[in-house]
Amino acid sequence: MAVTKSDFGKLADGRAVSCYTITNKNGASAAILDLGGTLQSLRVPDRDGNLRDVVLGYDTPQEYLEGTGYLGALIGRFGNRIGDSRFTLNGKTYTLFANDKNNNHLHGGKEGFDKKFWQVETGSDSVTLRYTSPDMEEGYPGNLAVTVTYRLDDDNRLTLDYTAETDADTVLNLTNHSYFNLSGEGSGSIAGQTLRLDADAYTAVDSYGLTVEQVIPVEGTPFDFRTAKPLGRDINQEDPQLKNGGGYDHNFALNGEVGTLRTVGEAFSPESGIKMEIATTQPGVQLYAANMLDPRPGKNGHTYSYREAFCLETQHFPNGMACPSFLPPVLRAGETYHEITVYGFTIA
Repeated sequence: MAVTKSDFGKLADGRAVSCYTITNKNGASAAILDLGGTLQSLRVPDRDGNLRDVVLGYDTPQEYLEGTGYLGALIGRFGNRIGDSRFTLNGKTYTLFANDKNNNHLHGGKEGFDKKFWQVETGSDSVTLRYTSPDMEEGYPGNLAVTVTYRLDDDNRLTLDYTAETDADTVLNLTNHSYFNLSGEGSGSIAGQTLRLDADAYTAVDSYGLTVEQVIPVEGTPFDFRTAKPLGRDINQEDPQLKNGGGYDHNFALNGEVGTLRTVGEAFSPESGIKMEIATTQPGVQLYAANMLDPRPGKNGHTYSYREAFCLETQHFPNGMACPSFLPPVLRAGETYHEITVYGFTIA
């Protein structure tokens, strides 16, 4: 096991970006940037023992700074959407930056955690990133200290361990926005890759992709992933929720005890033989099938396009402050936020 640091290049304003790579005994590796806490590459063995990079990304820092889609980035303070870019906490209404359709707030606002430089410490098998978000940054109350640790073990499991503390009550929903293609980044459509999710229900979205307070059973719908099926099998069905999301772009209500690390699903590429198992402490996961991924240059001379990856963003339910029946995404002063997500890779 080794962790190495390398230069990733400079931004247009001259700021240098560093890359920290964790490599295990199998040759599998995870590369993390201090810009955005971004998972820039994740190389795991396929059925022939060859390493494939299974996350989309860019080759230069400026592309991460300017690019849309949040490829591989840490997201905060609040992953996903907040309706009308405002929430009420302790009787006070806070206004956020509107950076999405219909005046909604998305993934932390104008300059979320994906655009910040994080302080980095390395361990024998880990990279730990720290960022302190000042009071009222992007409209959120409280000075918030965030720590995220990426750890890669010799069983090819990548763990993301999130903690945070605040000096004033605030709302918080941290996640990672990696785009996975288990046949390898740049290999084309993920329609034939399979997914299973341990979720009996999902939350509806309106025509702008905003989560609303409606929990729908997956039984008998295109959203039933309780048994593994190809991602492309039902995605083009005539369904009002698929129309609203442009395909899958929905939060699934995960089964099991919230706060307990449990296996909640798995994805598989028949072409590569790579299987990814997902475990989390979180109550939900956003399945996004890259419905809005417009053609763009990616890593290694590849071009990425529509539905060539999928995201599994573990999270609290989006727009939770406007939906009283959801678990409140509130971090109180003096409390500690702690969530864990694990992506484990094997061959099947």
